[in-house]
Amino acid sequence: MRRVVITGAGTVNALAQDVPGTFAAMAEGRCGIGTLNFPDVERLSVQIGAQVQGWQPEAHFERGKLAFYDLFTQFALVAAAQAMAQAGLPGAPGDPTRWGCVMGTAGGGNGTVNDAFRTVFAEGKNRVHPFTVPKLMNNAACSHISMGYGLQGPSFSVATACSSSNHAIGLAFQMIRAGMADGMLAGGSESMLNFGGLKAWEGLRVMSTDGCRPFSVDRNGMVQGEGAGVFVLEDYDHALARGAEILAEIKGFAMTSDAGDIVMPSPEGAARAIRGALNDAGLSPDQVGYINAHGTGTAANDRTEVAAIRQVFGPAADRVMVSSTKAMHGHCIGGTGAVELLACLLALREGVIAPTINHRADDPDCDLDVVPNVARQARVDAVLSNAFAFGGLNAVLALARV
Repeated sequence: MRRVVITGAGTVNALAQDVPGTFAAMAEGRCGIGTLNFPDVERLSVQIGAQVQGWQPEAHFERGKLAFYDLFTQFALVAAAQAMAQAGLPGAPGDPTRWGCVMGTAGGGNGTVNDAFRTVFAEGKNRVHPFTVPKLMNNAACSHISMGYGLQGPSFSVATACSSSNHAIGLAFQMIRAGMADGMLAGGSESMLNFGGLKAWEGLRVMSTDGCRPFSVDRNGMVQGEGAGVFVLEDYDHALARGAEILAEIKGFAMTSDAGDIVMPSPEGAARAIRGALNDAGLSPDQVGYINAHGTGTAANDRTEVAAIRQVFGPAADRVMVSSTKAMHGHCIGGTGAVELLACLLALREGVIAPTINHRADDPDCDLDVVPNVARQARVDAVLSNAFAFGGLNAVLALARV
């Protein structure tokens, strides 16, 4: 069983289009949620979101290649380039068949789907763009990353709704640990901030019209975001041998299924995932200093997650810091776990605990230290990242300082 470390990180999200900018925004408690800007937004009941501002595809890609890239693929490719640059890798080192890519996404090329429906139904045309299928397929981001860096090992996409990124990173971790690969690019990407994407979410009645307030007694729903996070995962000895800087070690991973309701979360299912990640990592609850919560800002999710943490941590739940960064960068759905993993790196590397902003008043059902409104300086040696998805699919990662 080999040790697995992170040697590179990259991101595009509503807070910033790189990791240093995202770290700074999280430390400042900055909010990236604002008024949305896209066609037909005035027809929506929910008109706020964490949209990536000032995105210029032409600054990153040749015009000819853009014909193949939905926005979620663009975000993923830029994040992957940042991660590979930080890791000091122009491509797969050594045997390319020993390197692969796992990417999570829930909607894939949702913007392409929206555009195609608009073309056919709203504009009455009988033809769509010839590359519609390659742009919309869920594995597009993963495939373009693998082609860009010559990764010929295991490469695939994972779609488990809001847990997609954590599942992707966890599966990549397991493959390296088991000896199936020497290194992997892993993370997630999402972009469904368009009329069709948000109109579908409106139907669920879980969206807030005025802001995301995780764990606050007056919370009234989630706010959707977009973006990507990509990480270079490597075998520890491989990373040491090439002199790579190690950002953190992935110690454990667990995934469970509630096998219950399609939308209502289960504290038992979440608790089994949290406990499983701790057991896999060989960590006790007392050793964990910070939990990046799923913390969507819905009444049911936040209450359920707190119950699950208390079930596993017992008395230690009163001293562990728990925050949800979704109030800053929005809920990036299939990409959210990857963006939130940055908060875990911020805690481990910089000793900065990202806050739960917009916290107005305590909820007795969410009675944990949620690091309200202001970031905190604290040394932590081990952290958890929670992800709990519609469909009852749970994925928890455990990381530690090296």
